[in-house]
Amino acid sequence: MIKGRGTSINSKNRFEKHQYIADEGQRFEDVGVSKTNYLDIHPKTILNPVPSPDIPMDWSMNPYQGCEHGCTYCYARSTHEYWGYSGGVDFEQTVLVKKDAAKLLEQKFKSRSWVGAPIMLSGNTDCYQPAEKRFKITRQLLEVALRYRNPIGIITKNSLVTRDIDLLEEMAQLNLVHVILSITSLDDVLRRKLEPRTASVKSKLLAIEKLTSRGIPVSTMMAPIIPAINSHEIMDMAKAVSEAGSHSINYTIVRLNGCVEDLFSDWLERHFPDRKKKVLAQIADCHGGSVQDMRFRTRMRGEGNFAQVIRQQFTLARKKYGLNQKSILLDRSQFTRTGQIGLGF
Repeated sequence: MIKGRGTSINSKNRFEKHQYIADEGQRFEDVGVSKTNYLDIHPKTILNPVPSPDIPMDWSMNPYQGCEHGCTYCYARSTHEYWGYSGGVDFEQTVLVKKDAAKLLEQKFKSRSWVGAPIMLSGNTDCYQPAEKRFKITRQLLEVALRYRNPIGIITKNSLVTRDIDLLEEMAQLNLVHVILSITSLDDVLRRKLEPRTASVKSKLLAIEKLTSRGIPVSTMMAPIIPAINSHEIMDMAKAVSEAGSHSINYTIVRLNGCVEDLFSDWLERHFPDRKKKVLAQIADCHGGSVQDMRFRTRMRGEGNFAQVIRQQFTLARKKYGLNQKSILLDRSQFTRTGQIGLGF
C-alpha cells in the first residue's frame, strides 16, 4: 500500500481510449508514487446547480477537485475522470485548485439573477481537505458569503473547519451557517484504512465541541454505513456525537458507482479478504441487486431488509440520545447584492 493513500491502483478512465498498463503484479506503491500535485484551473463559475432531490440545497461549490483524504468509497472519484484522470491514485494525488473561486462567487452575488439561495460547501470533494491549509480558498469563500449575507452549509471530515471559527461564529449569529461533521467510524484503526488523511476521531469530536460552544449549529453525518464494516457502530456513534454537542445525526448507505466498485473491491481484498463477498453482497442487497445505484430517493438510504434495519436503528438512536432536532433553516432574507463594509455588525 502507499502510505497515506486510500487506494494503490488507478482504475480505467471511461473516457480514455488508451490507458497505462503496469507490468503484471506491479502496483503504484512499487514505484513510489505518493506526492500530491496541485494544479491551478480556471473555471468560468464556482457554483453548480444540484438537481438531486436527495440534497437539501439547490447549489454547491467545490474549491478543489480531487481529494487527498483518500476515502476509498468516495462517490466523487468518478468525477475526476471528466478532467482526464483516474478515480484511483490520481484522485488523491492530483488535486485541481480553483484559486479564483472567491472572485467568481462575488461576481455571482453581484449579478441580478442571484437571490441569496443557500449553498453547500462542498457537494463533491472536501472543502477542508489538506490543500486548504495551504491555499485557504474555503476561508475566502466564507468571507465573501458573510459580506453578502448569503447562507452556507458546510460538510467536512476534517477538524480544520475550526480554524475558521471566527467567521462561522459571526455567520451563526446571523443564522447563515450550518456545519455537518462526517464521521464514518469511532475506530481510528478502521478510519486510517478507510479514509487515511481525514482527521482523527478524537479531533472530529473535539471539533463538534468547539463549534457548538461558540453557538455554531453542528450536526453529524455517519457516512457511509458499510455492511459488516461499520454498521455495528450506530448506537455508539449517536452517543458520542450527542455528548460532543451535535444536534442531530443522519446517514447514507454506501454505493459503489462507476470506478469506485473496482477500487473498493480491491480495498476489501487487501484489508478484509475474509468478509469481502459478504460486504459486497449486502451492499448489492441494499441497492436492488447492484452495488451501483443512481436512483434518486433510493441511492442514499437503500432499500430491502438490511436498509430497513439501519433505518430502525437510527430512529432508536435519535430518540435515545436526543438527536431529533429538525433541520436548520438558514436565513436567506438578509442577502444583499451590494455587500457589507467589513465583517463586523
